[in-house]
Amino acid sequence: MSSTGELRHTALDALHRSLGATMTDFAGWDMPLRYGSERDEHTAVRTKAGLFDLSHMGEITVTGPQAAALLDFALVGNIGGVKPGRARYTMICRADGGILDDLIVYRLGETEYMVVANASNAQVVLDALTERAAGFDAEVRDDRDAYALIAVQGPESAGILKSLTDADLDGLKYYAGLPGTVAGVPALIARTGYTGEDGFELFVKPEHAVELWQALTKAGEGVGLVPCGLSCRDTLRLEAGMPLYGHELSTSLTPFDAGLGRVVKFEKEGDFVGREALREAAARAEQNPPRVLVGLVAEGRRVPRAGYTVVAGGEVIGEVTSGAPSPTLGKPIAMAYVDPGHAAPGTTGVGVDIRGSHEPYEVVALPFYKRQK
Repeated sequence: MSSTGELRHTALDALHRSLGATMTDFAGWDMPLRYGSERDEHTAVRTKAGLFDLSHMGEITVTGPQAAALLDFALVGNIGGVKPGRARYTMICRADGGILDDLIVYRLGETEYMVVANASNAQVVLDALTERAAGFDAEVRDDRDAYALIAVQGPESAGILKSLTDADLDGLKYYAGLPGTVAGVPALIARTGYTGEDGFELFVKPEHAVELWQALTKAGEGVGLVPCGLSCRDTLRLEAGMPLYGHELSTSLTPFDAGLGRVVKFEKEGDFVGREALREAAARAEQNPPRVLVGLVAEGRRVPRAGYTVVAGGEVIGEVTSGAPSPTLGKPIAMAYVDPGHAAPGTTGVGVDIRGSHEPYEVVALPFYKRQK
């Protein structure tokens, strides 16, 4: 939120309103929740393509001779090992191992990186990186106002984009990015997303956002592209088993507690913030496994929500972190942390306490949905 307490607006704000979007406050930004039916928007992304405004995300640029060394110290991943043009999913943790945020880091050049933080944590991440940069020959720059971010996601996304760019999309791997021009607009074209589908995220200057959105809309007319809001983005990521900060991830959890210990690279050279605490967390998780993040599929119609307890045999065995109706499965689904003894797919006798009624749920492996390659 701005210093005056007013909601921030993306460069596409007027366009969203002209499309009849229902707007909502999200992390201090006025963002489109949906344009029409969130189920239709969700289905479009799964079967055709959807267009998202993600300009609320927090871009932070790290440059200089020791940019890689700074990021290796500040984050838990091996960022120096990322080749130029590639991206990596990683996390920034506190000294006690608690997760401050999950991030995507793009290596734009030999000594230039872009860190993309969640909107709700962008300031926290910026402050932590700035503090941790002390003693490194590197600069941390707040570039949140320098970018608009537009995503096109879904099976038709590559075809739509190809009609507007001569960039080598076929050669662009998942979790890679390349500079190019889309509909005449200079962009960083990244093959990343948060939907479980193939798709692209386009980082452009805010003054080019409307023109790019309109060009993508026109190019997608014949293949069912629709504008999509944050509501279907949430159900898409939930079906794909992707964690959301503030739900599956928080400062009270380490990456090992969240089942994402793989992002912590102890083998990298030098110290990093949280190393000792995370070593202890890794050892603890091995000896005494923490609660496990699982999928739950409802047998009935009642929808579980974050914070609802998971029960078995009259005992509380866990807690729901995210829940929603799944348009793809046609049933309510949830992610939940549960005791290891009830985490195996197919475990029966598990329920969710929904306002005093123990509704039956089946434990399944994540993700709920995986696209056909």
